[in-house]
Amino acid sequence: MSDLSFDLFWSFRSPYSYLATPRLRKIGEEYDVTINVRQVYPIAVRIPGFFKTVNPMWPPYLLTDTARIAEFENIPYGWPNPDPIVMDLASGEVPKDQPYIHRLTRLGVAATQAGKGIEFLSEVSRIIFGGDTPQWNEGSHLADATARAGLDLAELDAKIEADPDAYEKIIEENEAAQRAAGHWGVPLMVFEGEPFFGQDRIDLLVWRMKQKGLAARK
Repeated sequence: MSDLSFDLFWSFRSPYSYLATPRLRKIGEEYDVTINVRQVYPIAVRIPGFFKTVNPMWPPYLLTDTARIAEFENIPYGWPNPDPIVMDLASGEVPKDQPYIHRLTRLGVAATQAGKGIEFLSEVSRIIFGGDTPQWNEGSHLADATARAGLDLAELDAKIEADPDAYEKIIEENEAAQRAAGHWGVPLMVFEGEPFFGQDRIDLLVWRMKQKGLAARK
């Protein structure tokens, strides 16, 4: 069994994270490598005031680019309803009261602790960004996606409610490790200290790991 592994820094508000996940999950299934999923909060809450200073051309380009990537990769895609981050898109104001992202991110940590990190990201981001699940936060959508990942949503929620600070500490540690790796964005893959930022760097990540002995699972 290989001892190769890489860290994956990932956010539930990042469409690029969502678009990278099918390929990353496939890598974990096809190659003898461990994916260390490390949840971080979206840049909207991780860097206060970010969207007040960002170039106004960036958000429209992001929407165009992500839709293009989804079409090219044949991945279902649509902007989330509701958005995991509640904010005023016109002003860039992000209120402190966030009803979705804290639970989602903590759930990602709990799923990773249960050994189903990449599966949880894959299934849950699909209902958020897949374009065909309006009001993903209502009904049984989240519970069903969690079940498809091999986990029980109520059990994960109960673990988090028992000690929410422990999960926040892990998220803070992940964010510190992300900065130490040399980049602030997601998805960020880090292999042996070398950062690979963005879904368009996955091929380079695999190439580098193959140089270090990455092999197909038997």
